[in-house]
Amino acid sequence: MHQSDAPRKAVSATSPFAFAALLVANVALAFGPLFVRLADVGPVAAGFWRIALAVPLLVGAAFAGGWRPSGVARGVWVAVAIGGLCFAADLASWHIGILKTSLANATLFGNSATLFFPVYGFVIARAWPSRMQGFALLLALVGAALLMGRSFQIAPEHLAGDLLCLLAGILYTFYFAAMAKARDTMAPVPALAVSTLASALPLLLFALFLREQVIPHHWTPLIALALISQVLGQGLMIYALGQLSPLVVGIGLLIQPVVAAAVGWIGYGEKLDGVDFVGAALVAAALVLVRSARDRPAELAPEGVAEA
Repeated sequence: MHQSDAPRKAVSATSPFAFAALLVANVALAFGPLFVRLADVGPVAAGFWRIALAVPLLVGAAFAGGWRPSGVARGVWVAVAIGGLCFAADLASWHIGILKTSLANATLFGNSATLFFPVYGFVIARAWPSRMQGFALLLALVGAALLMGRSFQIAPEHLAGDLLCLLAGILYTFYFAAMAKARDTMAPVPALAVSTLASALPLLLFALFLREQVIPHHWTPLIALALISQVLGQGLMIYALGQLSPLVVGIGLLIQPVVAAAVGWIGYGEKLDGVDFVGAALVAAALVLVRSARDRPAELAPEGVAEA
């Protein structure tokens, strides 16, 4: 894996390997809230350890792949740094919000990038969808509404948590946009390594400011959070961002509430009814449709560097 100034060929918006990476990334990321709940530190501190434990692995992998910071343009550094700061703010607001609202609300608002990132693609990146892909997005949103609608509640006691999770979804969109820009000219592992490094200090300072417990007694949930959510999940997500259109990435995010519902059913006895299964089936159908939809030139990934 190395950098190159030579432009690469535009990659199909439904590249098979990148699409598979998107699916695996969202499955891995869906377990993040579970590990946060199992951790014996504060919610922001859990975000810090997710980052801190992943940094040595990611930086080591970037250098082992031949990447060197000397060849990175200033604009790319700025994009990655902004991405890292947005990701730190996203984790902090999402983790706090989980504890202040229902799980269904947190999942819905926390994944609001499902809507925001495709809008970014339509307006800024000019990645306009085909009719089939637009229908797939609508189908996915209906499926998500059915899946979470039964337990979704608007209540005064949830307002603070709802707003924090909505803020997290907006910040996640900015993170995606910044990292998509960085991925124009930067390979996925170095991009993730630098953005992860940029997230660590803000999370630690905020956790200390909130006077959270930072030092854990049990490391297993935090190690799992770092390896599964950050290294595997976020690593594959950053790879997919450089290959797939914002619409496809946005629909892929809806895998997370489906997996979260399955985890709640298996691990916590939260029974699913027929409506839940219909919602999950609609999300799955949307993924099939967007995967098989005919590619449009506007949806092709931007030119940048090749990955080895």
